[in-house]
Amino acid sequence: MERRRTLKAVVTIDKIKRTHAERRTEIRAKLEEFAEIWRTASDERLWEEMVFCFFTGGCSAKMGLRSIEAVRPLLMNGTQAEIEQALLGKHRYPRARARYIVETRDFLLKNYGMQIRQLLSSFNDPLKRRDWLAKEKGIKGLGYKEASHFLRNIGFRGYAILDKHILRCLAELKIINDESPPKSRAKYLEIEQKLKDFSKYLKIDFDEMDFVLWSIKTGEILK
Repeated sequence: MERRRTLKAVVTIDKIKRTHAERRTEIRAKLEEFAEIWRTASDERLWEEMVFCFFTGGCSAKMGLRSIEAVRPLLMNGTQAEIEQALLGKHRYPRARARYIVETRDFLLKNYGMQIRQLLSSFNDPLKRRDWLAKEKGIKGLGYKEASHFLRNIGFRGYAILDKHILRCLAELKIINDESPPKSRAKYLEIEQKLKDFSKYLKIDFDEMDFVLWSIKTGEILK
């Protein structure tokens, strides 16, 4: 049994190419779905996508999906206590995530009138856009990985989502030496660039590569 698990975990260049060929239609459809969100979504919908990424930090995408379903009616007006109650049994950290939602919502309402689209559009530099999300103290639930995830899920491209699955793949491919999450902006950018170079080498779109690697480890294309 242990041998089968180990074999399943290994990623190779041949497996990447094969998975991309098999799933690229599905992957491109998902990326187009994200692009459509940016073209048409309200600020309330963009806020929902941000909260989803609060939920996935340190947890699974499936937990994030369950959690967002539980709190959707409360996202704009729910109290911290109401949100925490709704998350019980749905998320591993109901109290902390409820606090993230309320404190970040209050910050965005007070300072930007919850005009998330206008706020994100004000950045001409993609790196500065992500830097702001990851570093702004008023935003409670986003580090570099979660900020990248949020931006990708609302239609921006060119950001690496360096979660445990992607990092494990890069370590197995000997692209990085350590699969531990990057602890600084500089390290995040260094690994992100290595993934970009690897994608270019294999002639696979960078944003598609993220889904290819993630699906090899999880068997799924989610968000």
